[in-house]
Amino acid sequence: MDRKKSLLLLAAVAAGTTLYNLLKPVKSNVTVVQGFQKDKYLGEWYEIARIDFYWEKNLKNVIASYTLNDDGSIRVNNQGYDMVKEKYKQSVGKATFVRSEEEGALKVSFFGPFYSGYNVVMVDDDYRYALVFGENLDYMWILSRDKTIPEDIKQKYLSYAKRSGYATDKLVWTIQE
Repeated sequence: MDRKKSLLLLAAVAAGTTLYNLLKPVKSNVTVVQGFQKDKYLGEWYEIARIDFYWEKNLKNVIASYTLNDDGSIRVNNQGYDMVKEKYKQSVGKATFVRSEEEGALKVSFFGPFYSGYNVVMVDDDYRYALVFGENLDYMWILSRDKTIPEDIKQKYLSYAKRSGYATDKLVWTIQE
């Protein structure tokens, strides 16, 4: 294949991928919290555990802060300390509700028009602890308003995640100092 055809093929693949990501709906295929209370969810959350992925690799002291934007979307500010590079890392994005603010099904973007699912599947009545699933089995977080989580809540969330198909043995337990 000559250089011109290779470039055209690469451009077509890039355009197709971009178009797919722009048009694909972010759907929640899991049961999410009903009667979700956005105002109670806003604020700072400590990451207790996660299924590791590229952006969070080697991070400790991970905190997610959620605040309301003027347009009604939610500002997402994720940050943590990279233990290998010995520096703080931050990513700021926005989240919007997939269907209704009464459901814990959101989509979040850190890169322009590209969104991923963010599904709050369990939260306690006081909004102190939350279990969040991504749009597939590769993403899961356990969050807390404190740097620790009670053992009974931890076991409840782990049991639910395992029944939902998540590989809980692959969780990274976040160091919170």
